[in-house]
Amino acid sequence: MARPVTKTPVPELINVARWLWITSACVGMGRFVAELFDREMLVAEARRQNPVLGQDQIDAGVNGGILFGLLIAVVVLVLYTRLANAMARGRNWARVVLTVLGAASVGFGLFRLVLFGSGVAARFGVEMRPVDLAVTFVTLVLETTAMVLMYRVSSHFRTRVTVDSDSPRS
Repeated sequence: MARPVTKTPVPELINVARWLWITSACVGMGRFVAELFDREMLVAEARRQNPVLGQDQIDAGVNGGILFGLLIAVVVLVLYTRLANAMARGRNWARVVLTVLGAASVGFGLFRLVLFGSGVAARFGVEMRPVDLAVTFVTLVLETTAMVLMYRVSSHFRTRVTVDSDSPRS
């Protein structure tokens, strides 16, 4: 017979961190999806990269790219949401995965901001639009804050012990 499991409330800082992760994923994916629907830019880029292709081939490639991009956006959003919810339930592995993903994202965001601020990106012909920089800055702040909050309540992850009544005890 399994012992009754008492649910302890999720600490407020952990709950805030969960929603910051989800919000950050939504902001990033919103910008990504907005870029997917800039069909003229996608067609121009496809034509620039493959000048020998006909219009039908370019249209098919762009349509496939948009569909694939939407699929990736949904998968990433679901992944971040599931990880954030697992982290809120006290799963330390989810906190570690979110930390790795967040650190990589923050590092890349800082790299983008430094490249833009120093003018290096412009010298190499890389265009960084203001909206892209704003999204980079917003997600950088959201993810940094979420990471800090996750580690402010480390006791939430130490006190969670899951009892699986279906598995044999060793």
